[in-house]
Amino acid sequence: MARRGNRDPRLAQRHAQSLNHQQQTPPSNQPMEASRVALDMGWGDLILAHTFDGPGDVAHALLDEPAGRRNLAIYVRDPHVILAQNPQQLFLDPSHTFRLWLAHYRTPGQRNRGYIIRRLRTLEDAQAINRIYASHGMVPIDEGMAWKQRASRTIIYAIAEDLATGRVVGTATGVDHVEACGDPEGGSSLWCLAVDPDATLPGLGQSLVRFLAEHYQARGRVFMDLSVMHDNKQAIALYEKLGFVRVPVFTVKTKNAINEPLYTEPAEDDSGLNVYAAIITNEAGRRGIRVEILDAEAGYFKLTLGGRAITCRESLSALTSAIAMSRCADKRVTRRILHRAGLNVPAQRLADGSKDDVEFLRQHGSVVVKPADGEQGTGISVDIRDTRGLRTAIRNAAKHDENVLIEQFCPGDDLRIIVIGYKVVAAAVRRPPVITGDGVTPIRTLIEKLSRRREAATDGEARIPLDKETERCVKLAGHTMDGVLPEGETLAVRKTANLHTGGTLQDVTPILHPRLVQAAVSAARALEIPVTGLDLLVPAASDPDYVIIEANERPGLANHEPQPTAQRFIDFLFPRSAVA
Repeated sequence: MARRGNRDPRLAQRHAQSLNHQQQTPPSNQPMEASRVALDMGWGDLILAHTFDGPGDVAHALLDEPAGRRNLAIYVRDPHVILAQNPQQLFLDPSHTFRLWLAHYRTPGQRNRGYIIRRLRTLEDAQAINRIYASHGMVPIDEGMAWKQRASRTIIYAIAEDLATGRVVGTATGVDHVEACGDPEGGSSLWCLAVDPDATLPGLGQSLVRFLAEHYQARGRVFMDLSVMHDNKQAIALYEKLGFVRVPVFTVKTKNAINEPLYTEPAEDDSGLNVYAAIITNEAGRRGIRVEILDAEAGYFKLTLGGRAITCRESLSALTSAIAMSRCADKRVTRRILHRAGLNVPAQRLADGSKDDVEFLRQHGSVVVKPADGEQGTGISVDIRDTRGLRTAIRNAAKHDENVLIEQFCPGDDLRIIVIGYKVVAAAVRRPPVITGDGVTPIRTLIEKLSRRREAATDGEARIPLDKETERCVKLAGHTMDGVLPEGETLAVRKTANLHTGGTLQDVTPILHPRLVQAAVSAARALEIPVTGLDLLVPAASDPDYVIIEANERPGLANHEPQPTAQRFIDFLFPRSAVA
């Protein structure tokens, strides 16, 4: 038996009940099959407000929200009346609703390249969805519940799977309103579209949206709605490209800790803080620690609790001595101290333009060239193998510091270990930005697309520069920037794995070898620095072998999810504020 929803699309657009804000309930000749519908989405209840009797009932359903969850009411009529039920605890969500009329939607001729879109099948799929949610700071789902709903007709969890690795690299959730409440309009909606920031394949977000659109179109649904933050220009551009149009549909949420940034005024002058400072000030604010922004552009702020006040520049605090900071700033000094402490470090020399520079290269076969005092990967050239490349790399590094180091190139994974209070709190393998060819798109365009995704995922901190170093890495692999990479072939477009040049972080804290933990703590103690980010090269995070190549006095604490780096930093600064 056919379900409701197969109606004339032209009439549907003209008389869509979900767009009619003058009536609280549908006309009597088109009743809902269910009332008071609140769907458990795993992260909270999706409240279909047009199935409720009145604003009081909607407000009550919103406020019936367990801790750590995020209820949301959509299709609210007279939102001001709902807010008036409890203005201290409810707020109007600053999002837009977009609608895709499925009668107008056409399936594109192009096919997905290098990945498939499918439904959630296993518990591991649900865990992968939470991994992606965590990378975007989203509320996690109940994994067991999501897996039990894998065959549900009401809620569908769609995932994108990389065919080469089997890794889940994107997700979106769909809701069938006809199955949920017998919706006479034949509606559906899309929620929680998220793509793995580390994914290299292009078009994942668009393919997930299209998968759900085609799924509901095949079911005879009339439209698919979605809600997007008003300032998410990149997402809005994607939806408009796919044919979505903005409609006057509003959502209401509760004033909880998760939603706090949406309904509270930002602290004075903190809008200029970067993600590395903001992650710390936000954690301090949650604990009632006073935050005073001293210089937002440079990342300086002061934290005060009781009689204790500490000035910080991101993760560099007044508790780190000038001596420790200077030791880390000069990579020659860092290496000497760590070597004397019995730790493994690579061979190194100060470039002087003599034949000894070339002899060092010949001795080791491949080298790294970098400024003696530098940060964020600037001026570094990796895997230099010939004399001409060596001289070019030295000139580039000299633009950032007059002292240039030539260092033995040690192959392996680039491992960042965060030490706070002489304890390891996080470890992540840093990987250089990698693109995956589709046999059609030029390499330059693939890099630009990946760069936009990395930039969006890191609040603008990570982007891949289209500079001579990127061109060198592409050329070294036998390609040109305007060439086309064969379908399925991958290409690392930088040799460095620094986040600021598009690198990615993969958490490996649970599998970190005890010898690496011991080496990191020993290095921090040798340098007498309580908060540091140590860069190691390792065969694998679970392997005991290593060399330490750098120590950073101001490590970035963001992008280490799910490890609580900011929490441990505030614990270190204000031990009595720590929550057990």
